[in-house]
Amino acid sequence: MTDDEKTIKCVVWDLDETVWDGILLEDAEVKLRPGVLEVMRTLDERGILNSVASRNEHDLAMRKLTEFGVAEYLLHPQINWGPKSTSVRTVAEAINIGLDTVAFVDDQPFERDEVAHLLPEVLCIDSLDAERIPDLARTQPRFVTDNARRRRVMYQADARRTEAEQRYEGTSADFLASLDMRFSIAPAAEVDLQRAEELTVRTNQLNATGYTYSYEELDAFRRSPDHDLYIAALDDRYGTYGQIGLALVERGTDAWTIKLLLMSCRVMSRGVGSVLLNHLIRTAAAAGVPLRAEFVPTDRNRTMYVTYKFAGFRDLGGTGGVQLLEHDGSDVPEFPPYMTVTVA
Repeated sequence: MTDDEKTIKCVVWDLDETVWDGILLEDAEVKLRPGVLEVMRTLDERGILNSVASRNEHDLAMRKLTEFGVAEYLLHPQINWGPKSTSVRTVAEAINIGLDTVAFVDDQPFERDEVAHLLPEVLCIDSLDAERIPDLARTQPRFVTDNARRRRVMYQADARRTEAEQRYEGTSADFLASLDMRFSIAPAAEVDLQRAEELTVRTNQLNATGYTYSYEELDAFRRSPDHDLYIAALDDRYGTYGQIGLALVERGTDAWTIKLLLMSCRVMSRGVGSVLLNHLIRTAAAAGVPLRAEFVPTDRNRTMYVTYKFAGFRDLGGTGGVQLLEHDGSDVPEFPPYMTVTVA
């Protein structure tokens, strides 16, 4: 896997002659294709999600997927009569991942070409090669963490949250308060480093610098007397989101500098993006030093720049594509009233 090839986060499957042998609306019986369920399970155990993009009759196809034991592995299945490219894009947007982390599996060259033409970032795979998907470098993360093994379940819990929010008749703030959110911040321990590396590799939209760090680099920062490495987790009444935030602070004599600040895209709508940052501001203010932050603009992470500005950071200029921001420690933001924040 080259540097510009990102780990696959979701495999989107066609159905007819791909997940099963036969055409659902034409054949008296279709049969689950040998090896497909095993591939899905393997991917799922590695934290790689599965979904569907199929031209089919929705209810009939979902009944067949349930019968075959496949439905439980699928997130946001798109079964309709629209273009496959539209369905693949819808899946990526629903999961909130980049198209360059999606693979599409289909038996028809026309369908693969349509997706490849309109979504060139997507990796298109012939269904005849489906059993070899787990052997691809891009589907073999360096570590398989507990967060990865539970990723599908956490996304499914988030779908239930979203459904509950859509049914909720009060304000957004009232709904957030009803979730009983519990946000915890702690110095990263050795046991957290695999997940910490995974977060730097997987998180692009809410990563203030886009930097990635290896396990070994993070362990060196964890041990360094001049650095603080924090990891954050989130839980609510629907279950756990897992470890969803990471921050690396370099403690200088005259100022502290945030070298890395990121938050999982799964919590973007939960109003928690500034909680870890607020803790860093408070900690630096208590130490009597200004808090600076490096920011590297990308085509995806503007939300993090807005987060810094809303928190009271001012621009100090930049060099080499890196902007430097600073908070003077006054007007330290409060934690959101709709969640409980604990700091170890």
